[in-house]
Amino acid sequence: MSAKLVLTIVHILMAIILIAFVLGQSGKSAGLSGSIAGAAETFLGKNKGRTWDAILSKWTTVVAIVFLVTSIILAAMSIKA
Repeated sequence: MSAKLVLTIVHILMAIILIAFVLGQSGKSAGLSGSIAGAAETFLGKNKGRTWDAILSKWTTVVAIVFLVTSIILAAMSIKA
């Protein structure tokens, strides 16, 4: 298998995983009161880093970075070819 094919498969998998992670996160409260209450809950919460949403948010960031890197690499490979 060529490197471009492997990278394309990884890129497609990261896109699917990223969509699943974003859809799996709970929605945030809209409006000014929701943002104030959310900030207070995050600041005062004891297990703010151990909740399902926090873990999913961290993994979403990691997958998004991998997706971005594979996008840049694939774009650079298509310019060379």
